[in-house]
Amino acid sequence: MNFCSQCGKPTHYRVPDGDNRERHVCDHCDTIHYQNPRIIAGCIPTSGDRVLLCKRAIEPRRGYWTLPAGFLENGETILQGALRECHEEAGAQLNTPSLCGIYDIPHISQVYVFYQGPLSNDDFRAGDESLEVELFQEREVPWEALAFPVITLALEHYFADRQATSSGVRSATVSRRLR
Repeated sequence: MNFCSQCGKPTHYRVPDGDNRERHVCDHCDTIHYQNPRIIAGCIPTSGDRVLLCKRAIEPRRGYWTLPAGFLENGETILQGALRECHEEAGAQLNTPSLCGIYDIPHISQVYVFYQGPLSNDDFRAGDESLEVELFQEREVPWEALAFPVITLALEHYFADRQATSSGVRSATVSRRLR
């Protein structure tokens, strides 16, 4: 950040009084510009023993497979954001979604929150940000063509919990590429 969004004057990166980390601070009007992690809300849509994946139509990682997920918008709950992304990217709706995973990715300042649940019906389609959508059994998942390490981890957790017939919320920190 080079300029203050309040007064337009230059900002400087320093530790403001009463704080413990560097921030962009305007020396003219004293506005502190906080930059905080972005929340990504997503779904693991299921149909029987299959999960619905989307092939990305946008960068980054265009052409790679992912779960329907995206940035949380102001004014919506995490669940609302996850369901919106599922509908936008896969034209899909879920019955009885439940929280299943929270994944911290500190090196890129993101937090992923996933809900899982059965598809309302098999009427899904690729949205504007997807080239195609498809249901996969665990053995069919294109593991080497998944877009992001957090997607790999969320799917591994989902299938392990399904096999163990356990439920609950998984959490993990993703430090770098897993595979």
